[in-house]
Amino acid sequence: MEFVTGYQKGEEAELADLLAAEQGQKLILEGAVHSVRDMGDIAFVILRKKDGLIQTVWEEGKTNLDLAEIKEGDFVHVSGMVKDEERAPHKKEVRLETIEHLSHANGPLPLAIDKWKMNTSLEAKLDRRSLSLRNVRERARFRIQEGLVRGFRDFLYAQGFTEIHTPKLGAKSAEGGANLFKLSYFHRPAILQQSPQLYKQMMVGVFDRVFETGPVFRAEKHNTRRHLNEYTSLDFEMGYIHSFMDICEMETGFLQYTMDLLKKEYDKELKLLNVTLPDVSRIPYVRFDEAKRLVSEKYQRKIRNPFDLEPEEEELIGKYFKEECGADFVFVTHYPSKKRPFYAMDDPSDDRYTLSFDLLYKGLEITTGGQRVHEYQMLLDKMETRGMTEDGMEQYLDTFKYGMPPHGGLGIGLERLTMQILGEENVREACLFPRDMSRLEP
Repeated sequence: MEFVTGYQKGEEAELADLLAAEQGQKLILEGAVHSVRDMGDIAFVILRKKDGLIQTVWEEGKTNLDLAEIKEGDFVHVSGMVKDEERAPHKKEVRLETIEHLSHANGPLPLAIDKWKMNTSLEAKLDRRSLSLRNVRERARFRIQEGLVRGFRDFLYAQGFTEIHTPKLGAKSAEGGANLFKLSYFHRPAILQQSPQLYKQMMVGVFDRVFETGPVFRAEKHNTRRHLNEYTSLDFEMGYIHSFMDICEMETGFLQYTMDLLKKEYDKELKLLNVTLPDVSRIPYVRFDEAKRLVSEKYQRKIRNPFDLEPEEEELIGKYFKEECGADFVFVTHYPSKKRPFYAMDDPSDDRYTLSFDLLYKGLEITTGGQRVHEYQMLLDKMETRGMTEDGMEQYLDTFKYGMPPHGGLGIGLERLTMQILGEENVREACLFPRDMSRLEP
């Protein structure tokens, strides 16, 4: 009888093995042919691995395959001897002895993925997404995005949070409003969730502190550089808070931890993309109405909407705090009640405002959060005031009927955070497979 006893690393080397290898050592590699540079008697065959590019050298009469048989886009299994070479990407190269094809590229690649910058439009890159992401700079963006999610998870685990996974199909929306994707669920009306908000709150009564990373859906008819109709939200909810500032402090801690993680673990990608990480040692905060007044006075901009921030106002608030405090981030607190959902806790000293906030990063909202209503009767009263019914909300309300601690939380837009860190102009650059008003594929 035979048994599987666990994973055993194969003989194929990775980039780290090449860096540790001595001259003359034989290595076996597997990878994609990123580019071929024919120099006559020799050719540089650059292999693409998950962690970088490796220079291998084909030599006339010393490598088993003819150079004409090696094409960009092929996936290959090769062997050869390590040679020190100052001009190689990692000061080492592999002199090829054998090349065996794992698969062949059927025709020339439609995108020049071996170029430092692909000279093509965003739409062309999105249309050929699985290919464009093979460009080392394109894929580096998503390594950094991985670091953001990793930092979120690692930091919250260390703070005693439990990771949860909530349904994305539902009968009722957490946010309300008309911006919902509606569908038929076994002949019953259903929606795609705009947020895991109601489930997060319910789970605070179970685990005290919970978090989730997952997709959310917004049927907003926006065709702008900052909107997606499906994006990834980094959510957490925590119980036994003393004020909504506990939430701001937790997010600041996450940002501090994650920027340190990126510096340590993703330095190669940061340098590749020429990214300078923001200083998050301290983040200023300002009331919503005060922020409006400050930018109105400094930049002579009339306040047109007293209940919300327009995109231009967000940009000016970011500019103001960069100029006045040297800060890339700013918490804008105490948003008006009429622009916040029913579960947002009103400010006891002035119920026109809520104990909630947005976090702006370089003038763009990346986070919405705050303290929630945790008293059962207060929830019922707010719902009645807003003309809401309990239909479809019974189990959510039952959670509060039988007691809940003071709690609050937030949701962070992963793609927006990535976009701002990278200094991109369009959020689609920070999404593997964007979904917007005009794009449902690939």
